[in-house]
Amino acid sequence: MKDSKHAALVDTSRLIIKSGSKSFATAAKLFNEETRDNAYMLYAWCRHCDDVIDNQELGFNSQPQEAEVTRRVLDELKEKTQAAIDDKPSDDPIFEGLRYVLKANEIPGRYPLELLEGFAMDAAEHRYKSFDETLQYCYYVAGVVGLMMAYVMGARDEAALQRATDLGIAFQLTNISRDVREDALIGRVYLPEDWLASAGIPPQELSSEEYSAALMQVVERLLNEADRYYASADQGLRALGFRSAWAVASARGVYKAIGDKVRERGVSALSERVVVRKRRKLLGIAEGMIDAVKASWFDNKTQPEPRDSDLWTAPPAVH
Repeated sequence: MKDSKHAALVDTSRLIIKSGSKSFATAAKLFNEETRDNAYMLYAWCRHCDDVIDNQELGFNSQPQEAEVTRRVLDELKEKTQAAIDDKPSDDPIFEGLRYVLKANEIPGRYPLELLEGFAMDAAEHRYKSFDETLQYCYYVAGVVGLMMAYVMGARDEAALQRATDLGIAFQLTNISRDVREDALIGRVYLPEDWLASAGIPPQELSSEEYSAALMQVVERLLNEADRYYASADQGLRALGFRSAWAVASARGVYKAIGDKVRERGVSALSERVVVRKRRKLLGIAEGMIDAVKASWFDNKTQPEPRDSDLWTAPPAVH
């Protein structure tokens, strides 16, 4: 039974996720209570860090701030996060929630610090010369979140953790494909520069209608890569309990639907943000249940398909 302090931490986190990510909030309801509470607290910390670095609120209305201010904010986040890793109590419910999640699930402290490194790359408006560099960024800002969630769901096997990384990478590649021009307006270009050069697109011209057709080809190329990571991640469902597999498969279905919709809309998706409606989310939950049944009661009796050797590989976990 939760004490009042822990219940307050969970309630604070639940409100943040409800406002900041309706898709994730929907999928999280499928977890058992303990896993759901941990997911809420972990998400609240991720959301908070992203918001204060980008000077925004719940992922929206980002406002420019001086580089020196961003550096101070990042240093403060690192200090508070390290304190949580070191199991030092905090008066801040966001970091107290993180401390609880890390300790309760024995999550390696390097993962939250790596996420902050990814946010630092955003703050520095880092450019990505090759697809490998884009994948490295995806690992920092989403792959490590997949890893931490895998720990929350009880996974410890190295192969299962790699599949969790694959799902986080797939999610982030989908995000990039959806937000190419929106990101470019705030000085962020995640598409590999060598891909853009091959398509004849100057990185500073991503918002130009002149290059829309060529840019859409690059986006489709990115989505094709995302599909490979989704397929690899699917093999990890068998390592989870039924309810966790259901939640993950549902989130996967909703996110992949975003990419499918970007493809379907073509160049119009570059100028209008693609969203998934409630009906499609409900369909994703139903499809996720079928995938979870298959993974939990049939697939786990067989060996997973080998992971493609050319997929990006995360550094081994340190237990």
